[in-house]
Amino acid sequence: MTADGLEARLREIGEQRYHHRHPFQLMLQNGELDRRQVRAWALNRYYYQAMIPIKDASLMARLEDPEWRREWRTRLVDHDGEAPGEGGIERWLKLTDGLGFERELVQSTRAILPGTRFAVEAYVHFVRDRSLLEAIASSLTELFSPKVIGTRVSGMLEHYDFISEETLAYFRPRLTQAPRDAERALSYVREHARRADQQQAVMAALEFKCDVLWTMLDALHHAYIDGHVPPGAWDGESGLVAGATP
Repeated sequence: MTADGLEARLREIGEQRYHHRHPFQLMLQNGELDRRQVRAWALNRYYYQAMIPIKDASLMARLEDPEWRREWRTRLVDHDGEAPGEGGIERWLKLTDGLGFERELVQSTRAILPGTRFAVEAYVHFVRDRSLLEAIASSLTELFSPKVIGTRVSGMLEHYDFISEETLAYFRPRLTQAPRDAERALSYVREHARRADQQQAVMAALEFKCDVLWTMLDALHHAYIDGHVPPGAWDGESGLVAGATP
């Protein structure tokens, strides 16, 4: 394929497989979840947010071009901040604070779903172990996230009286950060994925990342909508974990 043809195919994959179509995501943005289910989403999603800079640090260490390292370093700063109390992870903790979680429970990640843990760690390992081209391509879900973020934020503010602009502070910067990062990654992929096998690997990497995000929502749906909370996971408003002794 030409570079334009590859990009068109990647955008088609996102339209088909990104988690904007997942039932749990649709329920979240349409106000169809209760407070317990929204809290479960925020608690579990924290692990994904917390591991993003770890994933990106492993990728950046493999970039031989200083210019590309400087480009990729902005992702770490976006999530970790330049100082304590800054960055996307801190803003996500303000969401879980606002939903009534103790920070120690959230940051320990001991009460997240096993499906969340397996999916996030699979993504971290993929970026660490696969080719640099595949690792960069796996980040291209950011091409599709701004639309979902806008819908999610407006829907949650409209439907949930326990959600505020302050608690959703994580998402506003992502409306500009994600497109910036996606365009950089896309330019790398367009330049370096020239052979058919490279282009197939790039498409498979994006499909894999979509599967990671979809699997995380599958786990939430199974546990907190279908009612199958596994042992060790947060069980709801009681603040306990399933199978734990009070």
